[in-house]
This record gives sequence, C-alpha cells and structure tokens, in this order.
Amino acid sequence: MKHVRAVLIWLSLVLCLVAVPGFAQQSGGRAIDYDAWERIAERAETAVEAGRASDAALGTLRTDLAGWRARFLEAQSANTASIRTTREQLAALGPPPESGEEPPEIAQSRSELNARLAALQAPVKTAEIAHARADGLIRGIDAIIRDRQSQQLLERGPTPVNPLYWAPALNEINTAFSNLRQEWRSAWDNPIQREKTKSRLPVSLLLLVVGSVLLLRGWKWVSRLTARIQSRSEGRGRWLKGFVASLGQPLVMLVGFTALIEAAYATGLPGLRGEQILSALRPAGYLFIVSMWIALRVFPRGDSVDLPLVLSIERRREGRLEGGLIGLVLGLSMLVMAISSYENWTRSTTAVVTLPLIVLGGFLMWRLARLLRRHNARISEDDAATPGYIDRLLLLLARALQAVAVVGLILAVVGYFEAARALTFSMLSSLLLLAFVMILQRLIAELWVLFSGYGDEGRDGLIPVLAGFALVVAAAPFFAMIWGARSTELVEIWTRIKSGFSIGEARISPMDFLIFAIVFAAGYTITRLLQGTLRNTVLPKTRMDVGGQNALVSGLGYVGIFLAAIIAITSAGIDLSSLAIVAGALSVGIGFGLQNIVSNFVSGIILLIERPISEGDWIEVGGQMGYVRDISVRSTRIETFDRTDVIVPNADLVSGTVTNYTRGNTVGRVIVPVGVAYGTDTHKVEAILREIAEAHPMVVLNPPPSVVFQRFGGDSLEFEIRAILRDVNWVLTVKSDMNHAIAKRFVEEGIEIPFAQRDIWLRNPEVLGGRSERPAEPSPPTAPGEPEPERRAVHPDRGNLHESDMDHGPPDVGGEPDGGGR
Repeated sequence: MKHVRAVLIWLSLVLCLVAVPGFAQQSGGRAIDYDAWERIAERAETAVEAGRASDAALGTLRTDLAGWRARFLEAQSANTASIRTTREQLAALGPPPESGEEPPEIAQSRSELNARLAALQAPVKTAEIAHARADGLIRGIDAIIRDRQSQQLLERGPTPVNPLYWAPALNEINTAFSNLRQEWRSAWDNPIQREKTKSRLPVSLLLLVVGSVLLLRGWKWVSRLTARIQSRSEGRGRWLKGFVASLGQPLVMLVGFTALIEAAYATGLPGLRGEQILSALRPAGYLFIVSMWIALRVFPRGDSVDLPLVLSIERRREGRLEGGLIGLVLGLSMLVMAISSYENWTRSTTAVVTLPLIVLGGFLMWRLARLLRRHNARISEDDAATPGYIDRLLLLLARALQAVAVVGLILAVVGYFEAARALTFSMLSSLLLLAFVMILQRLIAELWVLFSGYGDEGRDGLIPVLAGFALVVAAAPFFAMIWGARSTELVEIWTRIKSGFSIGEARISPMDFLIFAIVFAAGYTITRLLQGTLRNTVLPKTRMDVGGQNALVSGLGYVGIFLAAIIAITSAGIDLSSLAIVAGALSVGIGFGLQNIVSNFVSGIILLIERPISEGDWIEVGGQMGYVRDISVRSTRIETFDRTDVIVPNADLVSGTVTNYTRGNTVGRVIVPVGVAYGTDTHKVEAILREIAEAHPMVVLNPPPSVVFQRFGGDSLEFEIRAILRDVNWVLTVKSDMNHAIAKRFVEEGIEIPFAQRDIWLRNPEVLGGRSERPAEPSPPTAPGEPEPERRAVHPDRGNLHESDMDHGPPDVGGEPDGGGR
C-alpha cells in the first residue's frame, strides 16, 4: 500500500517543505528555549542508544528533532548584519601595532568592538553546536529504521507453497468475510440504522445507477468520441486533441467508481471493517482506472503515425490488457494488505493470499518484456530506422523485467515473502510511473511543436529534451518512495541540499543554481517562442528580405538569451564579485586561447547587422564559390555547386575579399566568347550574334546586349557577346543555349569556326620520298667498359629516329590539347 500512496505522501511532503521557511521565519524572532531542547535531546539519545522504541515512536521523535534543527539553522543567520558591521569597523581600525603601543582611544574602541563581536557571535556558536547535535540524533534514528527495514526484507518466513498453510489461510479468509457480513447484518438489524438506511435509499440507488452506467458504458462512449475527434483532426494538433479527449475516459470512470463508493457510504451500513475496506478500495480502484488509461496511451488503438512503440495492432491490444492487469494486481495487493492489517492475519496467510498476485505480476512483467523486445526487433529490421538511445534503454528495461519476474517468484517460493513482494510490486509501480512520465514528455513536446512553429522536428529540440530531463528529476522522489525510501529521508536530503556548502565566507546553495536553471530555461523558452512567432507569423507579412528576416530573428535570439542569463543570475542572488579576481587572472590566458573564437563571434555579429551577405546569396570567398546556406555566430556555411558544404570562419568574410554575385538583386552579366575564321564578314557576324543574344528570354533588353570585336587572335577573329541577365544564377544555362544557337546559325550562314593551326618542321624531309640509298654507317668499335653509342635507324617514311621512338611509337605532334592540327 505504501508504494501506491507515494504520490499523496510526496504532495504532502512538498506542502511541508513550502511551510518550513514560514515556520523558520516565525521561530526566528523567538528566543530558543535551550532547557527544553536539552530534555528532548537527552530523551532522543536514550532512545537511540537503547534501540527498542517502535518505528512510530522513533518517527514522532524524529519529527520533533527536525523542527528543533530547523530553528537552530535559522538561528545561525541571526545578527548577520551586526556581525558584518562590527567586522568592518575592526577592519577600519587596522591590525594592532606590533610594538603594542596604541593610542588609548583606538585601543578602547578595539576592545569594545571585540567584546561586541564576541557577544554577537555567542548565540550563533550555540546554535551551531545544537544544530550539529540534532543532526547527529536524526542520523542515528534514520540508521535504526533503515536497519529494521533491511532485516525485515532479509528475514525468511513461511513458504506459501507449503500445503500446511493453505487450510488455515482459507479459514482466516472466511472469518474475515464472515465478520464483514456480520457487521453489515448487525447494522441492518438496528432499527434506528435501518430507518436511516431506508431514508437514504433514493440517494444510494441514484449513486449506484450513475456509477454503474459510467463504469459500464462511459469508457466506450469516450473512446468513440476520441476516435471521432482524431479522425477529423489533421496536422500538428491531432495528437493533442486526441490526448485531451482521452482524459475523459479516466475521469468518467473515476466519477463512476466514486459514485459507487459513496453509494455504499450513504447506506450507513459499513462499520469499522467496512470503512477499512472501502478506504483501501478507493485508491485501489483509482489506480486500476489510471493504469488502464496509461496503457491506452502507450499502446494506442488504430494505425497511428507516431507510435510510442513500434508494434502491430495485435501486440498493442496485448499491451493494453497487460497494462490494465498491472493496475488490478497493485490494487488487489493494497486491498489484501489493508484486510491483513485489520484482521491481524498470520504471516503465512498473508503470504498464501499474496502469492497468486506475485505470480501474476511476474507473468505480466515477462509479457511486457517480450513486447519491448519485439519493438527493438522491428526497429532493427527496418532499414530506414536505427535503434536510438531510448530503444537501447527499453531493451535494458526488458531484461530487467525478466530478471525481476524470475527472482521475485523464487524469493516468494523459498520464503522471503517481504523481499518478493517489495521487488515485484515496486517494479510494477515503477513501470506505471515510467509510462506516465513518457506520456507527460510527449505532451510537452507536442505543445512545443504547436506553439513554437518549428514543425515536427521540434519534438527533438532542446526544450523538449530539457523538459524530459526535468520530468525525470521530478519523478526521482516518487521512484525512491516506491522502492522503500521514507518521506523523512527525502526531507533530510532536501534539507541538506537547501543548506548548501561553504566556500570561504560565502555559502552557496544548490537552490540558487536550481532557481538560475528554472529562470534561464523560462527565458530561453520565451525567446524561442518569440523567434518562432516572428519567423512564421509576423515577418512573412512584411516586405523585409529573407536575409533581413534571418538577421532580425538571430539578433532577437542573442539578446533574449543574454537577458535571460542576466535575469537568472539576479533572481538566484549569485554574487559574482568574489570571482572578479579569478576572472581577471584568467582573462589574459583565455583571451589568447579564444581570440580566434571571439574574432569570429564579433564578425558574426557584424555580418548580422551590416548584412553584406545573406542566406541564399551566391558568393565567392577564398577560392570557394557557392550559395550561403547558414550564417551562425562563429562561421558561415556555403554550399558549393558540387553540393558540398564549406565552413568559412566569419572573420574571413569580414576582413577578406568577398564577391557577392546576387547581393540586392539577381541581375548579372554573361560573356560568351566566339571565334570565326579569317576572311569572314565581321559585320555579318556581329549582327548574327546580336540577334542570338536578343532572342534569349533571360536577356534584359534595357540595356541591350552588345557584341564586341575583341582582337585578331592567333587562329581566329575573336568576338564576345555581353548581355545582362534577369537572374545571374542561370548564367551557365544561358551560355550553353547561346553556344547551341551560334553553332546552328553559323552552319546555316556558312561561317567557319576555326580551330588551332600549327606548322610542322621536319628535320630530314628528303627521306619522305623513299628509302635512302646510302647504307647505314657501321658503328665504331667501343672500348671495354665504354657505353655503346646511340643507334639510329632510317625509316622510308620518317627521318632519323631514336631507338626510343621505335619502341614507343610516333612522337606527339605539337598543338593545343583539344584542338588537333592541320
């Protein structure tokens, strides 16, 4: 029962924590009665040394000690302002002279200030000593209670599989139900009570009918409504609408179940036993209903696009059934423990009655582990998806479930009933809580997608991830209480966290960092929401260009984050003055180490303000040419025409030479060179080229295109078409189209496009007509060790060739690489 009541206990714990500062402030103004404290401390020391008090007595004593400790902690901050002022006065007097000779007035002032400082510090020191004593006593009580819990878990009791315990267990169960029936019968036999019951009969019947209808039909009605809403919804809000509609299912069921409980109370027949059962039945029923809703959200019906687990419809149906049965098992365990406590069952009877629930819980965990493994198997089989971090955690969870299912059953069979019950039911409760946290994380992600305007990819953004982490941290106390942690232990941990730690004379509390994180996260979230609103709603309706819009959105982000950090530091009360000396010492080294980063950062700010380049511009910088795709604080990403990304530091864009082909507008010029053969009518060529340029649809006619007779080239008469284009991004396409048109018109007009011509000089032209009649001269003899002279051969169609020429074919003919020769 204590595992399932963790939520209620933790809420009360939070209320207590909220009330503690008020209590401390109220008690801070009162003088502490140290005589009363001494009596309580001596009584606590005696109880701790004896170790025989009950858990309830120790808990009450611990509560009293915690209250005194809070008062002592508050008293430690007393006279803080006066102590600081006195120390400043002593510092103003300076240190006493080494010779001991000092003016009487100064010596008297120093003596009075020292006496005042000692008097002001006396209650603080007394409070510190008392606080340490109270803290030690609290730790002693916690140690005793923890040892008792450990002994209870490790204690071996009767084995529930022993048939000798079954008959007594059945007798005690029959006795419990007989006592309950006798209690109701006795109440009915009482004439006064019978008249009250008859007078309340209409109300009881009405509650009974309403509760029965809501329980039997309400779930189906809301399910149909949810399915209809989701079928008619499209876009980002589809999941949110379905989620809001699905909340009606547990609400209707809870109202119906509450109506049935109130109908039973309205009869006035339940006695002490009946009230105990009804009080335990209420949270058990609530837990069962909530577990059914959680299972429905984790294993939804229909073919949803974004499923929490990649499972088929049949497997999801199994998951919903098993999730509901988990709530039923936990609810029945609560009911059994309540009846066992009131009827004072023996340990053997409790073990026999609880064993089927442990077996069923282990079976459900094994089945859920199989579903998680199927999810990972389908993710691995899908070529388009790879198992992520969450999928690997789910696989580890599946293995843990299987291990707990087996170990819990073994512990129950061999007689370690408390350990088996705690292990099995704690794991089942943790599963429900974990699933609930996952649903809340999905809700936050969907809300962020809806209000931020970042699209579906926003689910994996920074804010949803941080929100998920915050949910896990907030759920940590609940998990701890499920696994046996006491509320007093959590209060103790919280108290130590609030007290913080000291560095020199400064005391730093983790609460300051928590406040800083919360305020900064809120400021960061507001900044991102404003950016999304500007980007998607406001700026598209203005005449500002894309580059200006991006610059404005980025600037708003930098200013918002900076203000969020300043406000967070101020709200947390963090004093950074003590870090000024350290920061000054490190600034020189950090400055040298980060000068390039700072330079790029400043350059990025300049780029966003002056906007010499914008996203989408065609630029050339440092030998790299392409389109600007992203301008960040440190660097700019350029996509080249080869579809590769080049990261250019912002400092190069500010201090270097940058060519922007599309700055302000996309108008640009194209130059198409062409050569014709010597002897061609140049005016005719000029007219043809002008016609071709003016005929292209991308060429601007004002100013009109021009044809320039450039020069008399080595192989041709060289002309150029120079035309202004509406969009310079199409320059290569326009040049290609013009070249095709030029080639076609020149063929039609009989104009020759020459290629490179070269004159070839032969060393021995006389050998080209036939073989030479002169015999080859014999080679002179060579001396031993001298290299043999180079041999030459005479070919009838070629001159004198080297031997290497004969081996490797004819030599290359001089000329252009792609031009050929004539």
